[in-house]
Amino acid sequence: MNRLKRKKLARVARKRHVRQKVIGTNQRPRLSVFKSANHIYAQLIDDENRVTLAATSTLAPELKKSISQGGNASAAEKVGALIANKAKEFQIQSVVFDRGGNLYHGRVKALADAAREGGLKF
Repeated sequence: MNRLKRKKLARVARKRHVRQKVIGTNQRPRLSVFKSANHIYAQLIDDENRVTLAATSTLAPELKKSISQGGNASAAEKVGALIANKAKEFQIQSVVFDRGGNLYHGRVKALADAAREGGLKF
């Protein structure tokens, strides 16, 4: 098995392990993070009702003009701030953070820190 396939399988196993414990509710939704090589995505998900409450990414029209590259920490900070603003519109103050099997550093950490500065508690 090559290195990239092993790396992907390890991430999927970490994601499965995290998702067994992290469950979003209507009062405290799950802040799910997905990152690709070029972009980062964030969603607020109510797992009980199986509904996505809000979502944003570096491809969002509000951010696309203000960022030159979507795959860096500064773009992740802007996504974190935007998802915090969208959570305020739904009167959500507290979330459960789902890092999606990714390690908590770099872009994932930048998004989480910006969401905390925007007023989300987790």
